[in-house]
Order: sequence, then C-alpha cells, then structure tokens
Amino acid sequence: MDKYPLLVILGPTAVGKTELSLEIAEKIHGEIISADSMQIYREMNIGTAKASQAERTRIEHHLIDIVNPDQDFSVADYQERVDTLIPRIIEKECTPILIGGTGLYIKALIQGFLFPEMKTNTELRNKLEKEAEKYGNEYIHNKLKEIDIELANKLHPNDLRRVIRGIEVFNETGNTITYYKKKQEATPKRYNSLKIGLTRERESLYQRINHRIDIMIENGLVNEVKYLLDSGYDIGTTALQGLGYKEIIGYLNNEYSFEEAVRILKRDTRHFAKRQLTWFNRDKDIHWFNLSQKSTTAVYNEIMDLILEWSKFTDLYFDI
Repeated sequence: MDKYPLLVILGPTAVGKTELSLEIAEKIHGEIISADSMQIYREMNIGTAKASQAERTRIEHHLIDIVNPDQDFSVADYQERVDTLIPRIIEKECTPILIGGTGLYIKALIQGFLFPEMKTNTELRNKLEKEAEKYGNEYIHNKLKEIDIELANKLHPNDLRRVIRGIEVFNETGNTITYYKKKQEATPKRYNSLKIGLTRERESLYQRINHRIDIMIENGLVNEVKYLLDSGYDIGTTALQGLGYKEIIGYLNNEYSFEEAVRILKRDTRHFAKRQLTWFNRDKDIHWFNLSQKSTTAVYNEIMDLILEWSKFTDLYFDI
C-alpha cells in the first residue's frame, strides 16, 4: 500500500456528523480523529459541542483537549499530529476516521500544507490598517492587485483582513498566496481518502443550529465562558475569539443584552455553516448525502456500501 487509507466524514456544524459517524465507526472498527479547530482546546466543552464522555468511551477519539486556550496551534501542528496518529491506528487494525467541519485542517492533511511558516508582521499590518482608515479600503486593495491580481479579484475591498494578509504573505516570503495555493493543488494527495459529505436542506439545518445553541445555553455556556475569563485567559486569544465565546463575552462585558447575545450567536453560526458549505463545495471528490431527503438509516446503508467498495482499494478489511 503506497498511501494510508483515511475515511473522512465532513459537513457544516450541527448537520449530524457525530451521530452517524459513531454508528459507522462501530461497524468498521474505527477510531475518530477530530477535524475541528476549536475542539483542540481544553476547558472549552459546551461551546465547541465536543463528543460526550459516553461517546468517547464508546469510540476512541483523538485530538480533542490537546492544548490550553492560550496556546498556539497551527495547521502545520495539526497535520504533524495526525500524520503520526494514522499509522498507529492502522497498526491496531482499526480504521482512521477524520470527522469535522474545519475545511482547512482536512485539506491540509490530505492535499498537503505548503504554506510557509512565517511570523506575523504586526508593524506592516498596523501600517496598512492606518492607510485604509486614511485613504479607504480600495487603496489597500489596489496594492494587492499589483502583486496578486488573482487573489485581489476574489476578495472584496472591504474584506480588509484577507487583503492585508495577501500583501503580508508576499512581503514576508516573496511569493503570493495564489502561488502557494496552485503549488498545493498540484501536489499529489497524501492519503487514500474517501470523503463523505453530510448536508441538509437550509431550513432544517438552521433549525438544528438554533436548537443546538439553545441546548448549549441550557447546559451552561455562559458559566463556561465566565470560568475561562476568571481563569485569566486573554479574550484576544484565538480560542476565545471563536464562535460561541466571543458573543457571550460581549454580553458579559455589557455590550448588549443576553437575548441579543443569543440572537447574534445563532445568526453568526448560520453564517458560519454557509461558509463551511461554500468551502466544501469546491471539492469535487466529496460524496454528498442529504439527511433531509432520506432517513438516517437509508443514508447509513448507502454510505456503508460506498465504504465497502472503497475498502477494496485499500489494505482495510471489514468483517461485517
């Protein structure tokens, strides 16, 4: 076998990945590797919708609770950890199953992460932000056009953060973001992967998102955020700027009411799910299953047929 096999189950937040993946993992002797950029953080449980202890006892889970909220953890760190983990899982005659909605993690692992390691140029960022305030966002966007026309054509001038990032990458590395993306796409895939995508009709997905957030609130999300703040974690850390945390922090800082915090969180989570689907829809290798159109049992059976067919081209063997 030239490449290790890797089953991937992906989709937007709240679509139903956990329930289905546990059933599949049990059937094919799988171990689950989280592909969620927020579930890596310890002490952040409710807002990240981690698998419960009962679910983790039922199926072995990996890359959950591995760093503290104030620790840095890059895409390259994630790739390195999973690269080490997959052969260990296979040595146990188990199937590695990557599950989550962080598209960048999934793409970096399978396609390879060729982006250069570089330090943040805070001085350059501040300079460009001040120029944007003085001359307008279009002025900064035109600077990006001069060095990376393809990226500039994809970004709206008001998407200032990404525009500045494009300029920063060129300034620090001498190559454009477009250059690195093309290099990445031309690289052979690192794993023999089967990608299963789960989706739902928009209204159904949005209802599930709203319900999930109501459950998070009932389960004590506000107290979880209070605990993190009382523990001394900086609200500017990547972890506490995550979805589900920054909205509650705004409420705790008296920026708006509790009801408004919940409304914003539901709205922003719906927008996040839409962005996830936009990202995944670029990948033509994903086999999509709509959980609104068929029963979970029917979808499960179709996915299992696909997995069994895929297994013929791997060293995996399922005694089912």
